[in-house]
Amino acid sequence: MADTRKDAERERSKRIGSLARLAPFFRPHLGMVVAALGALVLTACVSLVLPLAVRRVVDGFESGEAQLLDSYFAAALGIVGLLAVGTGLRYYLVTRLGERVVADIRKAVFSRMIRMSPDFYDGILTGEVLSRITTDTTLLLSVIGSSVSVALRNVLIFAGGLVLMLWTAPKLSGLVLLIVPVVIVPIIVLGRRLRSLSRENQNWIAESSGRASEWLLSAQTVQAYTFEGEASRRFDDVTERSFRSARTRIGVRAVMTMIVISLIFAGIVGVLWIGARDVRAEGMTVGELVQFLIYAIMVAGAVAALSEIWGELQRAAGATERLVELLEVDDAVRDPEERAGTAPVGEGVALEGVTFRYPTRPDVPTLDDVTLRVEPGETVALVGPSGAGKSTIIQLLQRFYDPDTGRVTLGGVDLRDMTRAEFRRHMALVPQDPVIFAASARDNIRFGNPDATDEQVEAAARAAAAHDFLTALPDGYDTYVGERGVMLSGGQKQRIAIARAILRDAPVLLLDEATSALDAESERLVQDAVARLAEGRTTIIVAHRLATVKQADRILVMEGGRIVAQGTHDELVGQGGLYARLARLQFTEGMAAE
Repeated sequence: MADTRKDAERERSKRIGSLARLAPFFRPHLGMVVAALGALVLTACVSLVLPLAVRRVVDGFESGEAQLLDSYFAAALGIVGLLAVGTGLRYYLVTRLGERVVADIRKAVFSRMIRMSPDFYDGILTGEVLSRITTDTTLLLSVIGSSVSVALRNVLIFAGGLVLMLWTAPKLSGLVLLIVPVVIVPIIVLGRRLRSLSRENQNWIAESSGRASEWLLSAQTVQAYTFEGEASRRFDDVTERSFRSARTRIGVRAVMTMIVISLIFAGIVGVLWIGARDVRAEGMTVGELVQFLIYAIMVAGAVAALSEIWGELQRAAGATERLVELLEVDDAVRDPEERAGTAPVGEGVALEGVTFRYPTRPDVPTLDDVTLRVEPGETVALVGPSGAGKSTIIQLLQRFYDPDTGRVTLGGVDLRDMTRAEFRRHMALVPQDPVIFAASARDNIRFGNPDATDEQVEAAARAAAAHDFLTALPDGYDTYVGERGVMLSGGQKQRIAIARAILRDAPVLLLDEATSALDAESERLVQDAVARLAEGRTTIIVAHRLATVKQADRILVMEGGRIVAQGTHDELVGQGGLYARLARLQFTEGMAAE
């Protein structure tokens, strides 16, 4: 259903008018736009004046007046010089404008995408988003920086040349105009087909990019399951479909270009034949015929160029639609238009009657009428089997999703009444699968607080039991850890993520299986660090390993999206039930292993 909806939205508009939706990106640069248009008009006008000079030169040969002929040649050289300067200026201004506008579009799209909630990425491949930011904007750069300028110039030359043709030789111009409808018909008919093929081709390119991104980011898993051949086959299939779509588009465009050029120049040859007869009958001078011929060629060339550029504009219209879709896409999670006020720092968090279903699984409630409150400074642990809803509570506290019913609060204020940036500043998160960036270890820790000093970074690393292994790296804290931290073990990644959270020094601490990848010794060190960090902070710990949560002020046992029991470790063991069973299994197995 999601794909059908997206396809329907994409088909809403495929017209060149879609390019008008780029207008907001041109408005801040109106001065440059006006200057570029001025240079463009100048070059078009100079081009249209040039045939007049040529006519004077040709007729000057017949007159035999040497001084007059010299003046005509000098004027022609001056016009050519002015044309050269205007063309260079037009190229500089238009190309610079294209680079500026496309850079602004890329920034706007990325800024929008980096703020989208997980619900958006549940329905689209990240690679497709990247394809739009790169491939589609590159296409727009080509069109804005070149094709649009050429198209406008040819429109001016077509209009001006047509007027001057009528002025030079009305009879011959009338014959030329009879050809115009014959030329326009294939442009319209084949243009529609070309527009559809261009959109299809762009979609396949995005699909190819999305698949490549997905499999390359999971290269180790692909190789572990010897899936390389199948991944290559599937990628080859998508790429070949993209190629076949492009081949069809190129073929249609080539046919359209051939038809248009053939019709135009066949018409010109016929008209010239009639013009040559008029010259012999002394109905017009040779210079007038040459002038008319140049204008006819200019007009014909403008039409041919416009027919070719039309295909580029069609592709740019499709690219514009795809980029505007990203800029205008609705986000399931929105910031309020008016702020209700900042939540007091140090206040607790709460879920009040929360029921939640993931958008991808609307029939299965992940949380079912959950109510809990974590007091300021309290450490609460969430335990239970996989799928019980523990990590979902963390997701809702970060407002990656909104509950279907009920509300989530910080300091008594509904998260929906605050901007996400406002309340997330009060939270530090250590996820189950920590994200390590392609940067140095120091920069990865400093991600928690970009303004932190080196001493603060190292203090956080010590508290997270990461200092020893970091100093043992080739360049210490400044060691490049590779894409997604490929140079680090799972436990090392986890400790860097914990150091990042420690450095953030937020009043609310969220730990989602934060010690799951640690060995026993590191886990003990990190537990001590977390215990010190949790003092005076509101802390929520999600864990499968009960040894991690024994010292929590309160333990909530979850099953089937509900809280089925709560209390301290000793109280829950004494009550029997799910927690006692889990404790018996884990601690008995642990003692047996020892």
